[in-house]
Amino acid sequence: MEPQPDDLSRLEGVLRGYGPTITAFSGGVDSTLVAVVAARVHGPRALAVTGVSPSLASSEREHAEQLASSLALRHRLVETHEIERPGYRQNAGDRCYHCKTELFERLREIAHDEGYAAVASGDNLDDLGGHRPGLRAAKELEVRKPLIEAGLGKAAIRELARSLGLPNHQKPAAPCLASRVPAGTRVDPEVLARVEQAEAGVRSLGFSGFRVRHHGELARLELALEDLERALSLRVELIAAIKRAGYRVVTLDLSGFRSGSLNVLAPASGEHA
Repeated sequence: MEPQPDDLSRLEGVLRGYGPTITAFSGGVDSTLVAVVAARVHGPRALAVTGVSPSLASSEREHAEQLASSLALRHRLVETHEIERPGYRQNAGDRCYHCKTELFERLREIAHDEGYAAVASGDNLDDLGGHRPGLRAAKELEVRKPLIEAGLGKAAIRELARSLGLPNHQKPAAPCLASRVPAGTRVDPEVLARVEQAEAGVRSLGFSGFRVRHHGELARLELALEDLERALSLRVELIAAIKRAGYRVVTLDLSGFRSGSLNVLAPASGEHA
């Protein structure tokens, strides 16, 4: 699929209409495209901001910083405190609403204090289906969604990013660490740190495109199907790496990695991790 000739001009027009813009920047392809095009349109009056909290893996924070630097984006890290919000910790199925509310409130404060006219997110057309609490937070706080306004879905975004030479145009989605925790299970910094350490251990063994799902003392490892055979050959090392994070029981899910698998076990949270 080739990008349509007017995709870029349409997105530029949308962002130009906002005025100086802050982009909620995760380092994923969607928010990167928004941040890059905002910088093309607004120059130094475009700012990419990444929220940093225990729910953001250190590897993802480093990726966002390096990517912003490589693309010459004006970039800032800000601390967010969603973990202090009771609704977030309770994790009753709308955790993403509380997380996005915290982030967008911080970005609106920066916009107000520094004279930016808009806060923009990387939501796209494909995000409009299903239960998406984060979109409700964006609506309540008047966060703009330029990719949706420009009529762009994920496939078109990846092609446009590729045509612009963005190095992460094929980067898989990397939802926050809390997305590994089933709805109904309380989220706290200790749980998030355990998940992060377990995934870092699995990654150190050469695996990618996986998740460590948190089920109390049990960790359920989802790997790409093509990695299952190698995982069995590294069974001892995988068990040791995950147990070092504090889990007592390690299981390998033979169904392999699939986005949203926790929704099979608990009410939908609106996240597909």
